[in-house]
Amino acid sequence: MLDKFDRRINYLRISVTDRCNLRCTYCMPEEGIDLLSHNDILSYDEIVEVVKESVKHGIDKIRITGGEPLVRKGIVSLISMIWNVEGVKDLSLTTNGILLEKYAEDLKHAGLQRVNISLDTVDPDGFKKITRGGDIEKVFKGIEAAKKVGLSPVKINCVVLKSSGEKDAQMIKKYCLENDLQFRFIHQMNLFTGEFSVVEGGTGGDCGVCNRLRLTAKGMIKPCLFSEIEYSVRELGAEKALELAVDNKPKSGTKNKHNKFHNIGG
Repeated sequence: MLDKFDRRINYLRISVTDRCNLRCTYCMPEEGIDLLSHNDILSYDEIVEVVKESVKHGIDKIRITGGEPLVRKGIVSLISMIWNVEGVKDLSLTTNGILLEKYAEDLKHAGLQRVNISLDTVDPDGFKKITRGGDIEKVFKGIEAAKKVGLSPVKINCVVLKSSGEKDAQMIKKYCLENDLQFRFIHQMNLFTGEFSVVEGGTGGDCGVCNRLRLTAKGMIKPCLFSEIEYSVRELGAEKALELAVDNKPKSGTKNKHNKFHNIGG
């Protein structure tokens, strides 16, 4: 698919849940959120139907996100279902790593190719503070499990406040270099004010080459993270929602006061 700015759209990010087992300070309020009801969240069959339609339109790269995708029951089965859709060439997942040790081997066998792990510090106390109680040792074990089963390359996503020269970011860089991990620095974003920048070590945030669409957990196709434009696959059908999203994909992001990171998939 080409949008009206001649960008080839071949990447679909799928949020499978708005639930998470951490409460990171920049993503979710300490008291939690008003969760979507079970009926509001797309079933796995509905997600796969969107994937099948997406592939017909040129999508060949899929990333599973959340919330935290590994908290959704049966996530391994979904990975297998998506990997068996003819035309899917690249299947990855973004996770906080807490449950990765438990699922890494099954995810690999189901067809998952690689993982991105969100990690903003290697300091246990700092991690506990940022995540409001998370155990960093579980993340380290998840990283090792991913490497062991071949979910590679393992990429570390590190959110920075002002620059990648910050102490925690530099510690992440050192840890990654010592453990054969790739690292990316993501400057903290603000949907409401439209603050975003290009990811260091990636292409996210570079509107001129953006090749992605997003499917939210409740079934909305979004052409841009920093836009309130969205189309319901349940109301319009997957084909029409996809076509509208591509046709109306903006040249660049602006602001998004309608969504939050925990319900849009990042």
